[in-house]
Amino acid sequence: MTDTKDLLEDPYEYQKLIGFDIVEWEQDHAKLHLQLATKHGNRYGIPHGGIHATLLDTCMGFAGCYTGDRETPQLAMTLSLTVQYLSRPKGTLLIATGRKTGGGRKTFFAEGDITDDTGELIAKGTGTFRYRS
Repeated sequence: MTDTKDLLEDPYEYQKLIGFDIVEWEQDHAKLHLQLATKHGNRYGIPHGGIHATLLDTCMGFAGCYTGDRETPQLAMTLSLTVQYLSRPKGTLLIATGRKTGGGRKTFFAEGDITDDTGELIAKGTGTFRYRS
């Protein structure tokens, strides 16, 4: 298996702004980590729902775009994203896992979930993505 770090580009600006890391990436699977900080909170002080949507969108998109070769990247754009907000974190680390579930030559489908470092299930999502040429 290729080391995830060997495949990744430098963090892009939005990734740096939010602060998540891609920690696993292989065929049909991706995992992200986000260490929670005050900047991620909404008016109530809990992580903003947009953080959950960002993590789910990103991990599911990466799950469908693995090529195993940094020189031949595959990109996709999100066609639809559904998020179910289930709980709030008890821990301090969000762990987002995405899985490609199907698709064809131009589109793919994925599902994902977010837990925290205590095992609490925070959110789930599904998405439809279109490969970019």
